[in-house]
Amino acid sequence: MTQPAPPDDTTIRNCLRQVIDPEAGCNIVDLGLVYHINIVPPRVSIAMTMTSPACPLGDMITAEAREAIAPALPPGWSADLRLVWEPPWQQSMMTDAARKHFGWADGGDV
Repeated sequence: MTQPAPPDDTTIRNCLRQVIDPEAGCNIVDLGLVYHINIVPPRVSIAMTMTSPACPLGDMITAEAREAIAPALPPGWSADLRLVWEPPWQQSMMTDAARKHFGWADGGDV
């Protein structure tokens, strides 16, 4: 039986797009909450943030992110998700899709 291929950055980001920030109603990738994805077999390390250090949903969103990427990990792989606060999240980190979600079609900060 052939082992599944190691995940790449695009695969992990696509998995993380399933995780919706319930306060914003938008996925964490498009919100700009995922800062870094580092893949060094057999581990995927992800640095992510919340829109504010005071966000009460950090643990829940991190757990959902871990669950979302689990199916993309080959047997024996692990995921390390860390919440970081530097640099602070800003609206300019959102994708155009997220800006459109909020009705900010011009892409500017509010």
